[in-house]
Amino acid sequence: MTSTPSPSSLDPDIAARLKRSADGLVPAIAQQYDTGEVLMLGWMDDEALHRTLTTGRCTYWSRSRREYWVKGDTSGHFQHVKSVALDCDADTVLVKVDQIGAACHTGARTCFDADVLLKEDLEGDFNEGLLKEGADSSTPASDQ
Repeated sequence: MTSTPSPSSLDPDIAARLKRSADGLVPAIAQQYDTGEVLMLGWMDDEALHRTLTTGRCTYWSRSRREYWVKGDTSGHFQHVKSVALDCDADTVLVKVDQIGAACHTGARTCFDADVLLKEDLEGDFNEGLLKEGADSSTPASDQ
């Protein structure tokens, strides 16, 4: 990550707790603060986390473009930060946000709607297999 500023302005106490991947990143899960809906997964390094904590807007590190991006700057689909937490191992960040518009780059509300692999039906049974988008979610795609 040659574009990453060094050193980061992240609080040293927080930085010391983080467990990063080999490339210095931690996964950051964005969740709608009031409904619990999981919206997307992005990646943060120390500086992206610092910017998220200090600006109140989610900043991620783009692994493909190798640069920082603030959710909503180009799309208008902003993520206003309500809280930020580390998981028990300090290797994942949970960012609770107020999502304005779509969270997914495809234009969908969440990145986790299209390819449901397993879903419990109304009777408590599980249905395995990819479900067709827009199909009755209680019936596997192979049965339609």
